Amino acid sequence: MAQLPPGIRFITSFSRDQWYRAFIFSLTFLLYASFHLSRKPISIVKGELHKHCASQVELDSYKEYAAQIQPVKKPFNASQCGWEPFDKSNYKQLLGALDYSFLCAYAVGMYLSGLIGERLPIRYYLTGGMLASGLFTAMFGLGYFYDVHNLWFYIMAQIANGLVQTTGWPSVVTCIGNWFGKGRRGLIMGVWNSHTSVGNILGSLIAAYWVSTCWGLSFVVPGVIVAVMGVVCFLFLIEHPKDVSCSCTPSSSSKTFLNGASRCRIQMPTLNAKENGKPQDPELQLLLTDSENCSVSLSSSTVATGEGRHGTSAISFLGALRIPGVVEFSLCLLFAKLVSYTFLFWLPLYITNVEHLDAKRAGDLSTLFDVGGIFGGVLAGLISDRLEKRASTCGMMLLLAAPTLYMFSAVSKMGLEATVVMLLISGALVNGPYALITTAVSADLGTHKSLKGNARALSTVTAIIDGTGSVGAALGPLLAGLISPSGWNNVFYMLMVADACALLLLLRLIQKELQCHADHTLFKEH
Repeated sequence: MAQLPPGIRFITSFSRDQWYRAFIFSLTFLLYASFHLSRKPISIVKGELHKHCASQVELDSYKEYAAQIQPVKKPFNASQCGWEPFDKSNYKQLLGALDYSFLCAYAVGMYLSGLIGERLPIRYYLTGGMLASGLFTAMFGLGYFYDVHNLWFYIMAQIANGLVQTTGWPSVVTCIGNWFGKGRRGLIMGVWNSHTSVGNILGSLIAAYWVSTCWGLSFVVPGVIVAVMGVVCFLFLIEHPKDVSCSCTPSSSSKTFLNGASRCRIQMPTLNAKENGKPQDPELQLLLTDSENCSVSLSSSTVATGEGRHGTSAISFLGALRIPGVVEFSLCLLFAKLVSYTFLFWLPLYITNVEHLDAKRAGDLSTLFDVGGIFGGVLAGLISDRLEKRASTCGMMLLLAAPTLYMFSAVSKMGLEATVVMLLISGALVNGPYALITTAVSADLGTHKSLKGNARALSTVTAIIDGTGSVGAALGPLLAGLISPSGWNNVFYMLMVADACALLLLLRLIQKELQCHADHTLFKEH
């Protein structure tokens, strides 16, 4: 018999379950990357919506000349300071209003999205959201082609897009949580969460390609991409491994996790076999938690499978808030996301002002922040898995982020090379805690012992945490728009205060993690 080709041997070396998991990992990665791809154009186009115009004398002279010549095919924007109505002296407030409209709608909609998502099939819910998001993203760009200069048109497009984009995060996190176990959740979700940065990078490059020639396409093209991915979602997304007769969770070694709110542990399979007289799959066992103390007893166990997925009722909003750690991590994410989204929406304009680059080059350079964010998310997941402490990992990165932001504000004025380095470092430290809380921590809390295996609660818990964070995401760009006229340094001071607040909110959980670790070490010694 002839030996199988190397490629075929590689393919057959993986089981059917592993191939399905790899497929769902990749599909959900691309689906949510397309959401972020459609959010990025507004930050790139800001430099084109308002330009640094000529002096008033030159402007008046140009207006007289423009009035004498024949109108050209492209609509003439008389101010030559950008696109009306963003050509006025209060342009920063108007651009901030666009950000605030999207993010405020996103924050409000997120609280409802998780509750709705639990009660609808994920595939249909996510598909509808992506098709609508593609429509409203393209709608903003159509304002260029139809010569729309009404501020409310752009604000309504942002509000509508913010509402429909809330379908994305609870859906993909619930799906990925259904398919992957807890053994290496921090690392797996750290890698998976890089879809945020990948989407931002692709969105920046696509928007920057057309921003100087036809900024309407900077929105229309991402809108088409999101809509196409919505069709892909409808055709291929599998909500739960049971739907294709796969095992509920992948195999991994038994492990202990500390998330600050409680001490989490997967029951040892050997002990469980002794108690029940028969072996059980350790990956079908729920993380054991004790929010009241740091007991290290190995005597009790709870089994959670996906069977309760359709038989259990959806958790209430207040019920999700009572899960230990949800409130603290939600409020921490509010401030962490405030910092991240301020960079997301204002970094290209800041680079344009400080480095005196055009909108395209500033957009390209801003992608380095997201490159740093990819490494930060993976690093945060890896460290939290190794240390088995989610809150402490977030706290460590937040502690380093505040002085790094101060250095960024000072060093970025020294030249392009220094800006490149600080963009990478700042991106890693700012996005690391944000990525960890929205993925691994949300999934941990969404499978808390108090839920008794209710897999339908994960969507609500995720929505509460990300929805609270989105309040900060709405406030950050708004505050930046209000503060930036007094100087960019004041914006960075605001971001440093936000990082400090995020750290303070985690102190109780960090203390509890350290105490639990000390008690566990003492138990092992005895």
